[in-house]
Amino acid sequence: MKTTYATCAFLGFALLAGLSSRAQERQPGDAGPSAKTNIQSAPAPASGNQPRRGPGGFGGPIVLNPDDKPAFDDPPAGIDQKRENIPQGKLEMIEYESKTVGTKRKMQVYTPPGYSANQKYPVLYLLHGIGGDETEWQRFAHPNHLLDNLIADGKAVPMIIVMPNGRAQKDDRAGPNAMATAPAFAKFERDLLDDVIPAIQSRYSTYTNRESRALAGLSMGGGQTLNFGLGHLDTFAWVGGFSSAPNTKPPAQLVPDPAAAAQKLKLLWVSCGNKDGLIRISQGVHLYLKEKQVPHIWHVDGNGHDAAHWRNNLWLFAQRLFK
Repeated sequence: MKTTYATCAFLGFALLAGLSSRAQERQPGDAGPSAKTNIQSAPAPASGNQPRRGPGGFGGPIVLNPDDKPAFDDPPAGIDQKRENIPQGKLEMIEYESKTVGTKRKMQVYTPPGYSANQKYPVLYLLHGIGGDETEWQRFAHPNHLLDNLIADGKAVPMIIVMPNGRAQKDDRAGPNAMATAPAFAKFERDLLDDVIPAIQSRYSTYTNRESRALAGLSMGGGQTLNFGLGHLDTFAWVGGFSSAPNTKPPAQLVPDPAAAAQKLKLLWVSCGNKDGLIRISQGVHLYLKEKQVPHIWHVDGNGHDAAHWRNNLWLFAQRLFK
C-alpha cells in the first residue's frame, strides 16, 4: 500500500512541487528570490547525516532542523485494530446534494458507540490524499476502530468523524491521472463549507459552534486542511495537517493575522515524517508559526510519506480534540 500510494503521489506532486516551490520555500525575513531559505541553510542533524531524499527520491532533499523532533512517543501497536470486547460505533456511507458540484456525492460517516439523537456531538472532518477518495482513511487507519478504542479507554471524547471526497467534480474518482484532478481539490473548499457541513448538521445531532468542529487531513488533504481551516477560523477551532502536500499555501497567506490565529485556535497540529521528501512544506509552516508566536504542535516522527505517519497522528490528534 505504501509503495502504491507513494508512486501515485509522486507523479502528481512532481508538478505541484515545481509550481509552488518558490512560494513555499520563501521564509520570513527572506530578502528575495536570491536569498537562501531557512530550510536550505539549516544545520545538519547532530548525527552528521548529510541531506537525504525520501524513499525512492520522493519529494526532494531532506534537511532537518534542530527542533524537527517527535513531540510524542510513537503509539503502541494495534491502535486501529478492532477489539471485540468494547462497544462499537457505526460506519456508514451516505449521499448528500452538492450545489457546488451540481450532483449527489458520497461521504463516509462514523458515529461513536451509543450515538443518540438526544445528545449533541462534536465533529471531525477528515480529508484524504491526491490518489484517494472517501474510503482512503479506512484503508490507512480504520478510524472507526481507532476511535472506538480511544473512547473505550477514556482517551477521546465521543465524536462524529466525516470522511468526504475532497475532489469536488462530478467524476470524483482519482482516475489514471490523479494530478489532473488537482483543481477540484481547491474547489472542495466551497463544497465543504456550503454543502458537506450543512448536510451533516441536518442529518446528525451535532454541535454547530466552531469550538466543536475540527478539520484534519493527510498529504493533499493536509494542504486542504491548512488552507481551509486557517482560512476559516470562524468555522474551525481545531486544525491538523499531516505531511501536508505542495498544495499548501505559503505560510504568510495561511496565517496573515497571527494574533487572530493565536486567539481563536484551540489546537493547530503540524506533523511530518523525517523520511518524507515533502517535509519542507511542513517545516516552512512550522518556522513561520514559531517566528510569529502562534501556538502549535510540531511533531516530526521517524516515518515517511506513509500510512504509519497518518494513522499515528490521527491517534495522537484525536485524543486532544474537544477538551
